[in-house]
Parts: sequence; C-alpha cells; structure tokens
Amino acid sequence: MFMVQHTLLSEDIAHARFACDISRCKGACCVVGDAGAPVSKKEVAVLNKAYSQLKDGLSAEARDMVSAKGLVQESGDQKLELSCVSTGECVFVQYTDKGVATCAIQNAFYKGEFDWEKPISCHLYPLRIKKLSGIEWINYEYIPTLCSAACDRAEKEGIYLADFLKKPLIRRYGEAWYEEFVAACEHIRAMKAEYSKNPRNESSIGGPRNESSSGELPEKTGLEDINKGINYAAPKN
Repeated sequence: MFMVQHTLLSEDIAHARFACDISRCKGACCVVGDAGAPVSKKEVAVLNKAYSQLKDGLSAEARDMVSAKGLVQESGDQKLELSCVSTGECVFVQYTDKGVATCAIQNAFYKGEFDWEKPISCHLYPLRIKKLSGIEWINYEYIPTLCSAACDRAEKEGIYLADFLKKPLIRRYGEAWYEEFVAACEHIRAMKAEYSKNPRNESSIGGPRNESSSGELPEKTGLEDINKGINYAAPKN
C-alpha cells in the first residue's frame, strides 16, 4: 500500500497494466455485475437531468424499470446505485450496430449534447473507492470477465493503469494529486525492479529508502504516513 495526500492505494495499482479494448470486451463493465454503478448523492440531480434528456434513446425495458423502481436505487448497505434491467445492463446502455454496450450519457457528452460525461465510479473503473475512518481507500478491482481484454492490450502496448486513468483521476483528485500519484507509482516500480535484481536487499518495496540520507524516506511519497494510517484504514475481513 502507499499514500498520496489523503488517499491510501493498493500497491497493485502502481504495477497494473490496463487499457480498455472495447472491441473485445463489448462494454462488459456496463452489463456484467451484481448491481448497478455506484453513484453519490451529489450525482443524482445530474443523472435525473440526463435521463430526462436522453430517455427517448434508451430501451423500452430501461424506461419501464425507471418508472417502476426509479433511476437510482438504494443498496443493502444504504449506498446508491444506478438501476439495471433484468439482463444486467445499466439503464443508460445503448448498443452499437456491432453489439457493443456504450453509455448514453457519454455518447451525448462526446457529441456536445450534454455537459457531464458519466458517474465518477464508471469513469474510474476498474478502480473502486471506499471511505474508511475518514481516509479514501482505492483498490484495483480485477474481474477476469471484465478486465482480461484490457490487460492483454495494455501488456502488448505497454500502458499502465495509472496512465490510462489520467483523465478521471484528475477529475476526481486534481492535477497536483495526480502528479504525486504518478511519481509514487514510478518510484514503486523502480524499487520492485531493483529488488528483483537483488532480492536480499532489506529495503521494503513499498517503503523505499533514500540512499543519500541514512535511511530516511523521501519527501512527498506519502509512504511515511502508512504506519500511522494502516492500522485503522485497512478494511476488516
């Protein structure tokens, strides 16, 4: 794990390679799952606005579902999620002529017909955010049926998850945070490479030592805060 400002991130985020390949996955993240996309209370108003504007372009079943259950539903843990139709698709799904599931909101955004791209949880996928003891915990949610195509493409093209999600991460946390995040990811990857060459090195991959300062952690990695936060920030099994 490592920290960037007020967020705690799983270390696999630094190493993961990921780049959506929608021609292969067919937009599975909009279709497959046990529940709809998580949304925040702040997003409900703009989602209602999007539905009012775009509903004529959605499926009849989607419109029936919204009429019967509402656009946003409360899950068992009192969190909010978008409604889905009986076959699993989000109510905002629109299919292309090649059978690819796309987001009606994002389609309208790209056409300049709507001024908001999509829920932040969708934009950040496959990252998931939880709040624990006042700290945001970010995990990489790897689901083979959703992510394997993206991982294959990223391995071939050398694309890191941290780079692929630049736009949504800046949208969520800002440019200064993102710059620190990328620097931390690069540092962690470099330390792992160094450790693999010299596995007897006692330095921790997640807590690299500054060779010029008798073992002090470098500034602004956020790593020095882990020992303070990990005991109460880590999720309980």
